[in-house]
Amino acid sequence: MKDNHTQHISQQFNAELEDVRSHLLAMGGLVEKQVNDAVTALIEADSGLAQQVREIDEQINQMERNIDEECVRILARRQPAASDLRLIISISKSVIDLERIGDESTKIAKRAILLTEEGESPRGYVEVRHIGDQVRKMVSDALDAFARFDVDQALAVAQHDKSVDREYKTALRELVTYMMEDPRSISRVLNVIWALRSLERIGDHARNIAELVIYLVRGTDVRHIGLTRMREEVEGHTRD
Repeated sequence: MKDNHTQHISQQFNAELEDVRSHLLAMGGLVEKQVNDAVTALIEADSGLAQQVREIDEQINQMERNIDEECVRILARRQPAASDLRLIISISKSVIDLERIGDESTKIAKRAILLTEEGESPRGYVEVRHIGDQVRKMVSDALDAFARFDVDQALAVAQHDKSVDREYKTALRELVTYMMEDPRSISRVLNVIWALRSLERIGDHARNIAELVIYLVRGTDVRHIGLTRMREEVEGHTRD
C-alpha cells in the first residue's frame, strides 16, 4: 500500500513538472510570434500588426506570473532535489528572459508605429531584417533545446550570440555615420537604431535561456565563463 502511495505521489509530481514545462514552452511560442510580428511590422510599416504586438504583452506578463506561481507551489509542496530542482530553477529563470524578450518586442513595435507616423527611415531596414532573422532563430533554437534537453543546440545558440553582437555594432557604426552626414534623418534613423538595440538584447536573453539548458542538463552554471569553457563543459561531458 505504501509503495502504491509513493508511486502515486511520484506520478502526480511528474505530471506537475511536465505541466509547468509545457506552460513555459507555450509562453515561448507566443513570445517567438511576438518577435516575428514586431520585426515584420517595422519592415513593412504595418502599424496594425505593431499594435497587436503591444496588446499581447499583457498576456505574456500574465503567463509569467502564472508559471512563477506554479514553480513556487511545486517548491513548497514537493521540495524537489537534484535534476527536478534544476528544472524548476531553470523554468523560473527562463520565464524572466521570455518576459523581457516580450518587452523588447513591444519596444520594436512602438518604433514601428513611430516610423509609420514620421515616414520611413532612409537606412537600416536591411540590418533589421538580417539581425531580426538571426535573433528569431536564436529564440526558436533556445526553446527547442529546452524542449529536447539538447546541450549541443544550446551551445550553438550561445555561440550565435557573438555574431549578432558583432553585426549589431557594425550596423550601429554605419547608421551613426549616416546620421552625421544627413542630420535631417536623425529622428527616423534613431528609431531603427533603438529597434536594433532591442534585437541585440533579445539575442542576449535567448543566450541566457540556452545557458540554463546547459545548467539543467549538466548541473553546471555556465554563465559568465566564456564560450571556450562553455564548449569544454558541453563537449567534455559528451566524451565521458
